[in-house]
Amino acid sequence: MSKKENIGSSKNAAVLVRRLLFFVLLLSLVFFYLVLSFKGLTSARGMEQAQIGREIARGNNFTTKVIRPAAVKQGENTESGEVALDNFYDTYHSPLNPFIYGAVLKAVGADDFEKYQISSSTEYIYRLDRVISAVCLICFLIAIGVNYLLISRIFDVRIAGVVALLMVLSDLMWRFTQTGLPQMLMLLLFSCALFFTYRALEATIEGKVALGSILVAAVFFALLALAHWMTIWITVGFIIYATFFFRPKGIAALAIMGILLVFSLYFVAKNLEWTGSPAGTAGLTLYGGLTESEEGIMRTIDASDNTYAIIYNINSLLLNTFRNILTQADALYTNLGSIIAAPLFFFALLHPFKRHSIANFRWIVLLMWIMATIGMAIFGISSSSTDSNQLHILFAPIMTAYGLAFLSILWSRLELPAGSGVIRYGHFIIAILVSAGPLILSIPNGIRIGLLSSERPQTTWPPYWPPILSGTLHNQTNDEDLIFTDQPWAVAWYADRHAIWLPKRVTDFERLEEIAEDQRLKIGGILLTPISFKDNPLYKPSPMGASEEFAPMMLDAIAFRATRGGTGSAGNFSKSAAYLSGINSRYPFAEELFPGRIIFFSPKPITNR
Repeated sequence: MSKKENIGSSKNAAVLVRRLLFFVLLLSLVFFYLVLSFKGLTSARGMEQAQIGREIARGNNFTTKVIRPAAVKQGENTESGEVALDNFYDTYHSPLNPFIYGAVLKAVGADDFEKYQISSSTEYIYRLDRVISAVCLICFLIAIGVNYLLISRIFDVRIAGVVALLMVLSDLMWRFTQTGLPQMLMLLLFSCALFFTYRALEATIEGKVALGSILVAAVFFALLALAHWMTIWITVGFIIYATFFFRPKGIAALAIMGILLVFSLYFVAKNLEWTGSPAGTAGLTLYGGLTESEEGIMRTIDASDNTYAIIYNINSLLLNTFRNILTQADALYTNLGSIIAAPLFFFALLHPFKRHSIANFRWIVLLMWIMATIGMAIFGISSSSTDSNQLHILFAPIMTAYGLAFLSILWSRLELPAGSGVIRYGHFIIAILVSAGPLILSIPNGIRIGLLSSERPQTTWPPYWPPILSGTLHNQTNDEDLIFTDQPWAVAWYADRHAIWLPKRVTDFERLEEIAEDQRLKIGGILLTPISFKDNPLYKPSPMGASEEFAPMMLDAIAFRATRGGTGSAGNFSKSAAYLSGINSRYPFAEELFPGRIIFFSPKPITNR
């Protein structure tokens, strides 16, 4: 065998070993996040989309069991003025992710609640939580492959391989797979859109008409919008660039807008039918963080409240947008998956790349990211890195690729002695070690907890305790019952019951009772949980505080001490509030479902727990 053949076979063996190690690492992390450390879904919006998916699997169309008082008011203001609380069409969530969940849940037989109901005293994790997480995880794994192909085309296989490894080592991306949110599906669709956008850019630079690739990219952007309506801001950035730079100019942009309109027209029409607004209930999120939080808006049925006063909101909108921009800037590194090379993208903007396609593509990415940032600033994003409106994570792979390319250029200019691959690719090694820090630090503790608590409860408590909702609450209520609660998403998903988000005011509560009575529906009770006080067991002014007329009942829920299996009555806080006297009389039985933390106020005592 010649020397060249020996070298070639050695390289092939090294490549094979690296790929084998990559897949071993990948499968190990899949086992860690989906099995060993899995505690259940962590996002309220993720649970909402999952329960909508279950309704789709049952053939109930895009209906939801999570009822927002604000959405009820929107329905009453439509031309028909009809609102069916037991057949409530959802206009808050984008449809694509729930439809995918619906197909998967139908395939596993999850349309039958009893098949997956938690009935064993030793079972704590809802099995369908793991099914939903697996769907997110599959989207993530496919997205890794798509990004490898994309970045190999833009740069080379070395940078593409490192980006793929950094995605695998990003703790944030794995945590998104446990939320039930569509971010991993969005990452997949966005990566596909970028792939065809880059092909269109290459064709344009070569003087060719790129309409075919642009149309395919537009289809993926349209699907992206159906996965999360906030991503329309990203598509706006793409349209702006296409208007001036893609051939045929103008026509490309019109084609993109046409495809987006075709894909979304049906759902816009349904929003108009059910709420009178093309944006549906989701449009009310614009008010979040202005004169009232989004939570406060959604729990208010009276639209005449000054929360909706436009003149009052203009200054708040500007201040809130500016504040959210600063919040995003402060958390940008974390929101990009804590990948150290990703923020280097902004330094790569200063480098004159020789290939026009690489140089121009970064401006497309920058324009789309700027528009996404503006959208998040206007509609709001919380400090949580797994917020449902978090779009920065979509840009992490492509920004990381540019950051690594820029880092490689700087590394090559250092006068380092010729040596092994460790020296040649030292910058890659440093980037990998630093970026993998959050994941490396979390794994030992996760393994320890997973092994030590294999026979003990392991859920996302507080505030969710699936066994109580799937078992006791479901069994003690009927299909036609409506339950008022501070966590309607959990009640709808785990207990499979229609849940109304507990209003802020008693008058709104009584108005919803009247609607239910007119529709011959029953109120099963009021469920209060630790979510009312977040991580603080003591009374605090927010989110359930002085402006909350139900605050006394929430305080009673925290202070409640009944004998296990026994039934008490309204506590001292509730009895001292005269405006709650009617509610106390209609729901006189207070049952402690979980020691001192989950209380169910019902019109009849709970039996046979």
